[in-house]
Amino acid sequence: MGIAVLGAGPAGLTASYVLAKRGVAATVFEADGLVGGIAKTVEFNGYRFDLGGHRFFTKLGPVQRLWEQMLGDEFLTRPRLSRIYYNGKFFSYPITARDVVSRLGLIESARCALSYLLAARRRRSNAETFEEWVSSRFGKRLYDSFFRSYTEKVWGIPGTEIRSLWAAQRIKNFSLGKAVMSMLGLKREDVTTLIEEFRYPRLGPGQMWEAFAAHSERAGIEVRLNQRCVALRHSEGRVTSVELRQNGDTYEHAVDSVISSIPLSDLVLSLDPPAPPEIQAAAQRLRYRDLVLVALMSTESAPFPDNWIYLHDPETRAGRVQNFGAWSKDMVQPGMTCLGVEYFCFRGDDIWEMNDRQAVELATNELARIGLIDPTKVVDGVKVLVPRAYPMYDSNFEEAVATLRAYLADFQNLQTCGRNGLHRYNNQDHSMWTALLAALNVTEGAGHDVWSVNTEADYLEEGELIEALLEFSAADAAPAEQLV
Repeated sequence: MGIAVLGAGPAGLTASYVLAKRGVAATVFEADGLVGGIAKTVEFNGYRFDLGGHRFFTKLGPVQRLWEQMLGDEFLTRPRLSRIYYNGKFFSYPITARDVVSRLGLIESARCALSYLLAARRRRSNAETFEEWVSSRFGKRLYDSFFRSYTEKVWGIPGTEIRSLWAAQRIKNFSLGKAVMSMLGLKREDVTTLIEEFRYPRLGPGQMWEAFAAHSERAGIEVRLNQRCVALRHSEGRVTSVELRQNGDTYEHAVDSVISSIPLSDLVLSLDPPAPPEIQAAAQRLRYRDLVLVALMSTESAPFPDNWIYLHDPETRAGRVQNFGAWSKDMVQPGMTCLGVEYFCFRGDDIWEMNDRQAVELATNELARIGLIDPTKVVDGVKVLVPRAYPMYDSNFEEAVATLRAYLADFQNLQTCGRNGLHRYNNQDHSMWTALLAALNVTEGAGHDVWSVNTEADYLEEGELIEALLEFSAADAAPAEQLV
């Protein structure tokens, strides 16, 4: 069947798009019943909602043009508003010193400023953990106020066990001292903010990936759902066949090559013959954080204006809440609201084991307690389990990934890409970019390093990529440009 693409999320479907453009025989296999992976859109009783919010923003030109080409007028431009709920108050996000001072008051702000100045004098350039990285840049007091609770809620481990790479990739930096001086009129504030608007499919992110899947199907690349890869057979450094399971039955297909976006640990542990014991041990050390999404339907048309709110309140188990009507009015019923309440957890935790009624009651009570909804107006709800939502950046992951990367490099016809395929917390555009490069490696024998995408320490969550990421040679860039 030519090339087997494992996974029909953003990475897998981008790879299939490239293969279709090249006229290469391929088939996409997806274990779920929907395409999109964690970026799929769930439909429930006339409502549509994300598994978390998935905005579309990029400075990768080919990716932007590809999105626009796929959806045309269905690709909306939406205003962005997000805040942080902490200590009974709402703070703008990204955190600005102006907001910190006005909300925390002068005394606490002065303590944060003093902590910041002390940290600046002691700053370590080689911070190894999340807590060290943030504390050395913002001060320990600000870390304790704004970062500790939410981060440990997300990952389920202390900040001292989370690697600094996570902070370097995802946290917006700012100068507390400069902003305080600007408030006193001593200096003009010049703090870069996050983007003020973003693009979004009218019917949710799943609409984008459904369009990608339809494009592949029209080009002759079949997208097969509910088929889970259980084995990759290999010989002399080449994958020779893949084995899929569907409804208890297994099917084996000979392949020329494999592009995989399934979890890196699953890929390695499914190899037949098995990988050496030390390689299997490295795969088993990779951990994932799971997610429970509780969708609440309410007769309140607009309980709050934000697209999403981060819940840094330690007394609230939920970590974030999405307001899908603020993403697109066509996601909800007229005059109604659909909220997505996110609980970060591990499989087996009590929230994971709750039934729908219990989870809806918990989410309703938590949002009501902090004043985000009127609980009497919640009329429906559902719980959705999202296993392996986030690759964990714990103390073991860097060494384990390096070991697996070196081992897989010996396979001549196997490429990994995407968030789970690289065990890296990429945004959609970077997952797509890795898939684009992986597909070019397979079809053209190119030598693109998919692992180098989104590794720069200065990469910011809102997509302000440093120029080095885009500095491919004209020859390297040309195939990507031709795609669109």
